[in-house]
Amino acid sequence: MPSSKVTLNHPLPLKVKSWPLRLVKRSPQPVGRFECLPKWLNCIPLVAQWLWLSMRYGSVTLPSSANPRITCGGMVGEGKLEYFDGMGALAKSYTAEYVAIIINDSTTVHEAMIQMQANHLHFPIIAKPNVGWCGYGVRLISNPHELEKYVDTFPKGQTLILQRYLPEAGEAGLFYARHPDETTGRLIGITLRYFPQVIGDGVHTIQQLIAADQRLRRIEHNTLHESDFDPNAIPADGNIVRLATIGSTRVGGLYCDGSDQITAELDKAVDAIAQDMKGFYIGRFDVRYESLEQLRAGTGFAIMEVNGSGSESIHAWDPKYSIAQSYSIIFSKQRLLFAISAANRSKGHAPIGLRALARLHFHQQKLIKRYPLSN
Repeated sequence: MPSSKVTLNHPLPLKVKSWPLRLVKRSPQPVGRFECLPKWLNCIPLVAQWLWLSMRYGSVTLPSSANPRITCGGMVGEGKLEYFDGMGALAKSYTAEYVAIIINDSTTVHEAMIQMQANHLHFPIIAKPNVGWCGYGVRLISNPHELEKYVDTFPKGQTLILQRYLPEAGEAGLFYARHPDETTGRLIGITLRYFPQVIGDGVHTIQQLIAADQRLRRIEHNTLHESDFDPNAIPADGNIVRLATIGSTRVGGLYCDGSDQITAELDKAVDAIAQDMKGFYIGRFDVRYESLEQLRAGTGFAIMEVNGSGSESIHAWDPKYSIAQSYSIIFSKQRLLFAISAANRSKGHAPIGLRALARLHFHQQKLIKRYPLSN
């Protein structure tokens, strides 16, 4: 069996033009080469490397051992609450307040609001499923009527999370890793997410501005998303209209590589949070932040949720990268994931079986189709 010892270095800097950190432009934002590939096509090299690593390490499901206390290591099918429940006082102090509610036939909006009040939560609030992916089912809820509609249409027997809405304009994915044999971990990448938005010119409608942007047109064709804006409104010249609560690329969001924002201070802050979570070695912290200056200083950010071994290296989707550069980033993450998982397996944390993995995957996919529409 190959050695699982690796050094957690930052990705090799790529000599390409950096994307502006503040995206307030009139021109449509480009769609990267990697994004343009059909999903099935861009997965072929990733699956090929995964199979090679599986043969090398002797298990196709080995990454399910990456985070031993999380279902499937966080590959698929785990709940957001699993990460929150494993947090100590320090990690929880960085996390936006929330309450979890199991929805059944008798659950009422009144009961949900009582739990909100008991946890000092107020409208507007974010509602989202415990088992989720890619922003499906995530809605900004502004009043009791909207909450009632969400609760009524949520799958029975499943858990929903109501969480404090974070109004900060900046959103980032902080990708962290620590080898089980090492005392400290570090950030291996940062994704800066930009919400889908249009900038008014005083002439064209929101619908026309969307139609002129290849990226934003995705929001019109997503059957699991509901837009709240008036498509016929004409934004004043220079006015920015945010089109969605979530920043996913499936609704026209943009991912940019912000790994050059990694500092010793931010590394230290995130490592302290991760080490205050039981059995957490690799994954992504999705956060909102006040400013990049504060983020670099390791302050001024709040955690929305945590993702485990199934976290994608989404900074590789930055339009500035060539297809080869994108694959290089993702391949590096997959190698690291298998190495960390192998180290945990050697400590007695066996990977999940292939059938169990498949059941988790299909269960999650079925739930996604039943959730209320994101907005």
